[in-house]
Amino acid sequence: MNTQADTERLLRRCYEAFNTRDLEGALALMHPDVSWSNAWEGEWVNGREGVRHYWQRQWAAIDPHVEPRAFSWDADGCVTVSVHQIVRDLAGKLLSEQTVQHVYQLEHGLVRRMDVQHSG
Repeated sequence: MNTQADTERLLRRCYEAFNTRDLEGALALMHPDVSWSNAWEGEWVNGREGVRHYWQRQWAAIDPHVEPRAFSWDADGCVTVSVHQIVRDLAGKLLSEQTVQHVYQLEHGLVRRMDVQHSG
């Protein structure tokens, strides 16, 4: 059984992998049938390959960086991570900076679903 500390470590590794563009490292932390919010283009992407292609498209167009700031758990075991998100264009110009909430569901110690909630 995973503890909250285990879950926080897993999610921090995922953010670090995303920020350093370690695609394989991030995907290894996800359930094979992961559902991932495509907040950039809308809709959802499914499975590791869906996330792979989504992130490859995203990184080819923009330079996002997300830093987890706080973790909280609800009664159902979902984890909400408050993240500081900075998005730049490929030339380094700031496009947006905001705090958003990422809501995770885990299954067997892997990310099963991630949803984005904008908080302003």
